[in-house]
Amino acid sequence: MHGKLFRSVNGATRFARGITDGKLGGFLVSRRLPAGAGLATLMAMPSSSSAAGHRARLRERFLKGGFESLADYEVLEILLTLCIPRRDVKPAAKALLKQFGSVRGVLDAPVGELQRVPGIGAVAPVALRIIRETAALYLRQSIEGRPVLDNGEKLADFWRLRLGPLRNEVFEVAYLDHHYQLIEDGVERLEEGTPAETVVYPRKVMESALRKQASHIVVAHNHPTGDVTPSDHDKRLTRALQQAGQPLGIKVIDHLIVAAEKTYSFRKSKLLAPD
Repeated sequence: MHGKLFRSVNGATRFARGITDGKLGGFLVSRRLPAGAGLATLMAMPSSSSAAGHRARLRERFLKGGFESLADYEVLEILLTLCIPRRDVKPAAKALLKQFGSVRGVLDAPVGELQRVPGIGAVAPVALRIIRETAALYLRQSIEGRPVLDNGEKLADFWRLRLGPLRNEVFEVAYLDHHYQLIEDGVERLEEGTPAETVVYPRKVMESALRKQASHIVVAHNHPTGDVTPSDHDKRLTRALQQAGQPLGIKVIDHLIVAAEKTYSFRKSKLLAPD
C-alpha cells in the first residue's frame, strides 16, 4: 500500500496520495480527520463507494417492499439521499428521529429547527418541506373535479396534512362549483393569525368566492393546541359566513377544524344552520 500522510497547519491529518492496495478500491484524497488521528482512523471511515452501495441497497429494498420494508430511520435516510450527495446520512437520519420522534414529526418540523440538527445543513430541511408540500398537493389534486360530499375524508386528510402541524391559526377556503366539485387550484389561504386566534372577515371570504365563481365553499382552520372542539367564536363565524353567503347564492357546505390527528366537522355534528 502506498500513500503519504501530512499534517496541516490546523492539526488535521490529511491523506494526500491514494491508497492503491486493491482493498479500498481507489483514491481517498484530502479526507479530513480529527486532530491527532492517524491512518487507523482513516481506514475506519466509510468510503464513498461503500456509501453509494448502501444507498443502492436502500433504494432496491424500497422498490421491492415500499416504506413498510424499512425502519423509520431508513425512510429518513432514503429521503436525505435525495438532497445530500456522496455522504453517509445514517447518523443524520437517526439524529432527526431522536429529536422529532417519527418521520411525521420530522416532516412537520419547522425548517429552522431542522437546520439545528447536526449534519443536516441548510438545503436538506428545505427539501424535506418540499416533499411534505408535494404530498399535500397530491391530496388536493386527487379531489379536484370530484364531488366533495363524496370525498369529504380526503379533504379532511388534505387539511390535516396542510394545517395540522402549523403553530399559528390559519383560515383557508375550498371553492366548489355547482356540482359540488373542487375547482382547480381551488384552495386558498385567506388569513393567518396567532397561536390562539385568527381574524376572519365574512365579506372577504364571499368576495373571494365570487372572484373564483364558486357556488359552494368549505372553510377550514386549525387549532394548534390539538383540541378541535369548536369555540363560541368558531360557531359565530360559521353562522356569519352562512348569512353572508345566502343573498349571493353561495352555500357553506362545511366548516372543518383540524389538528395533526383530529378533525371536527360542523356538517357531521349538525351545527350548520338550515338553509
